[in-house]
Amino acid sequence: MLRVTRSTVDSLGTNALAEWDVAYPQHPEDQNILITTLDKIVNWGRNSSVWPFTFGLACCAIEMMATGAPKFDLDRFGAGAFRATPRQADLMIVAGTVTLKMGLRVKRLYEQMAEPRYVISMGACATAGGPYWQHGYHVMKGVDRVIPVDVYVPGCPPRPEALIEGVCLLREKIKRDSVLNRKRGSLL
Repeated sequence: MLRVTRSTVDSLGTNALAEWDVAYPQHPEDQNILITTLDKIVNWGRNSSVWPFTFGLACCAIEMMATGAPKFDLDRFGAGAFRATPRQADLMIVAGTVTLKMGLRVKRLYEQMAEPRYVISMGACATAGGPYWQHGYHVMKGVDRVIPVDVYVPGCPPRPEALIEGVCLLREKIKRDSVLNRKRGSLL
């Protein structure tokens, strides 16, 4: 269990209390102490600051850009700071058709991302090759053949609301993650 003072909780906001299973002490002199687990604090921080990697390959990228625009405002979920380099991002949104030639570059960029890293496959082309893989030898039949995918967002192209729902599903997955049960060699 981890102890957090009341001033720390006040600076984090009241939403933090709802997300953590908080145990309040029974003694009056300990009213400024909050007890929770390390997993819940770390996952709350990860959940509140998912930074996507700017990686659009085709028409789905237009919908991804619209999701970050003021009308849909992906920033209200803590995922609005699109990064231009994989070393600063922890979420790759693969939006569009992945060719066999591009698949190697997708894998290289994924490997350059810091741990923990997450992937959203956006659209029919990134998920299963879309309408192109039947008539072309150059289209990969899903990005999950080169990198692991956490959330699939269906559609051709999917609406911004669908991508927002995919980000919300990813946030739920991050909440259930455990810091201590991760594979060896990764920090927190």
